[in-house]
Amino acid sequence: MALVLNDEHRMLRDSARSFFDARAPVAHLRALRDDASETGFCGDLWSEMADMGWAGTAIPETWGGLGYGFTGLGLLLQESGRTLTPSPLLSTALLGAGALVLSGTEALCAEWLPQVAAGRKLLALAFEESARHRPMPRSTRARASGNGFLINGRKTAVIDGHVADAFIVSALAGDADSSETGMSLFLVSADSPGVRVETSHLLDNHRVASVDLDDVGLGPEQLLGQFGEGYPLLEDILDRGRIGMAAEMLGIADETFARTVQYLKERKQFGVPIGSFQSLQHRAAVLFGEIELCRSVVLKAMRAVDEGSDEVAVLASLAKAKCGRAAATATAEGIQMHGGIGMTDELDIGLFIKRWRALNQHLGDSRYHLERFAQLQGY
Repeated sequence: MALVLNDEHRMLRDSARSFFDARAPVAHLRALRDDASETGFCGDLWSEMADMGWAGTAIPETWGGLGYGFTGLGLLLQESGRTLTPSPLLSTALLGAGALVLSGTEALCAEWLPQVAAGRKLLALAFEESARHRPMPRSTRARASGNGFLINGRKTAVIDGHVADAFIVSALAGDADSSETGMSLFLVSADSPGVRVETSHLLDNHRVASVDLDDVGLGPEQLLGQFGEGYPLLEDILDRGRIGMAAEMLGIADETFARTVQYLKERKQFGVPIGSFQSLQHRAAVLFGEIELCRSVVLKAMRAVDEGSDEVAVLASLAKAKCGRAAATATAEGIQMHGGIGMTDELDIGLFIKRWRALNQHLGDSRYHLERFAQLQGY
């Protein structure tokens, strides 16, 4: 497999880069932060992105999307990472829509995906229940009631849950224990009786929500896939999310590195650019190599999804761990090489490290995925 982009993907990447640079530079994030935006992103900007088909990039044409594949969506996330653009790309276009597509639940896909692709509806994946990443639910349960279900529990750290029109919720089925069997996924409308949403602001100015579910009644048509067989589906969804987040972290590392190199060329000490100092050159060279490795890993992981490879899980953990560490180094080095001013809000470098910290924690941090990678490899 040649780890290079084809012409179509290069055109999409270049188009996305031009759009984000022009319509959503880092100043856009600053404006949302300073104006204390309730949603954390710009609805008009999201509408523009949906008009270009980006909300439905990975949604099949049958359900109103572009059918452009996961690699295309990953490239959009990578470019959004370069400008720290807040949008529902991750929560809705990747996690929410991806859950419906992977479930293959015809009625739900036909009802929701055309509206998602058009930018009219937002989705959120609600599965976490604690401060640490644990995919399997512990306390949220769904029990049979009449010809449907009643669901009770509490979900935390739901990305963009404060604006979601519906949630993809994980729950233990009936009396099942917290093992990899007996879990189900449901689509729960945000306006359902018994649903309560509480918003939290993150360090990077994005929003997450806690979602309480109190005897929420669901019809049988709101079940994704088969009852009690939802865990493999959830893992598939999460692996795609991990690769998408790795792509965004790659964009963060890329842009931070570019800004730092430019500063090394401009900043002078003792009458010469500090980039002429060998110690800084060595540090920059090491970082360049790490970012290039990440670029190959992320592209291989994205292609694995599109090709239906059985290596998706391994590559998802590899990409999340590798990009998490590379972005950590890039942002830390960026601040250090900028000197004291790098610690202030005057420069954008500090904003990149905040977004990296949030992304690194979502869906498992680098340590989690190093351990998972080893386990998947038989260690």
